[in-house]
Amino acid sequence: MDLLQLRYFQAVARREHISQAAEELLVAQPSVSRTIARLEKELGVALFDRLGRQVRLNAFGAMFLRRVDRALAELDDARRELTDAAGLDHGRVTVAAETLLTITDLLARFRARHPGVDVRLFQSNADTMLHQLADREVDLCFASQPLHGPALASVELWREEVLLAVPLSHPLAARDHVRIAELADEQFVTCRPGYWPRTLLDRLFAEAGLRPRISCEGDEPGATGDLIAAGLGIGLVPNGSRHAAHRTPVAWLRVTDPGCERVLSVVWRTDTYLSAAAEALRDHAPIMVDNGR
Repeated sequence: MDLLQLRYFQAVARREHISQAAEELLVAQPSVSRTIARLEKELGVALFDRLGRQVRLNAFGAMFLRRVDRALAELDDARRELTDAAGLDHGRVTVAAETLLTITDLLARFRARHPGVDVRLFQSNADTMLHQLADREVDLCFASQPLHGPALASVELWREEVLLAVPLSHPLAARDHVRIAELADEQFVTCRPGYWPRTLLDRLFAEAGLRPRISCEGDEPGATGDLIAAGLGIGLVPNGSRHAAHRTPVAWLRVTDPGCERVLSVVWRTDTYLSAAAEALRDHAPIMVDNGR
């Protein structure tokens, strides 16, 4: 067997879907199918159960995957160590964040210090971040909600109040504060489940014994203010966005319920090799954030 077979097997095992694995690997689907077939022939056992076009990892495949994950992780760590030995300016760091707008300034400052570092970005919700960390797809996650795991560590970067934004024509626009209990009949603009604004909204309403009414939900937290200004509803927006979006015609109210805040943290795995570039971004993030705020 060779590394190509192992990489293809790992991708198919994680997705349990030939087409999705081929798309991830940027190769044709028949190539993936033939490679998996050759690997099974060499091993003398089937690694997947076939159900039409679907594949399911069987007991043999699960046993083999544990070893393959370990072997490929060691090889990936070795590659990173060699890259680090060649110097930080030849390194690479892979980052995930719930909204890329959150870390734009941070990454700009990092690139100014280390222009040779290759930075790769993902926009991911909390569940996806956990999978990406588990699969070693990312080095660092910038999360606005806790990411829990036995091998995860985090450092808080900043904490800010979250405000209620309403259209200027809304009856609440003349107010300066509000309680969640007063918003039971309002239509909210928010994100899909898994993103921090939705998690916060659901938690605040649950604590008030209510459920929010959702008029619009999406995958980009940074678009919430514009959608509110367009009259599609009201919504929770971090205080920092209030200053950044000074042209957005909305009114801002404080939410008096406790815990209406956003906490941004950087999260990483403690049980795997972290490249010099990733360590540099992790260690300097609190300093760069303080200097930029």
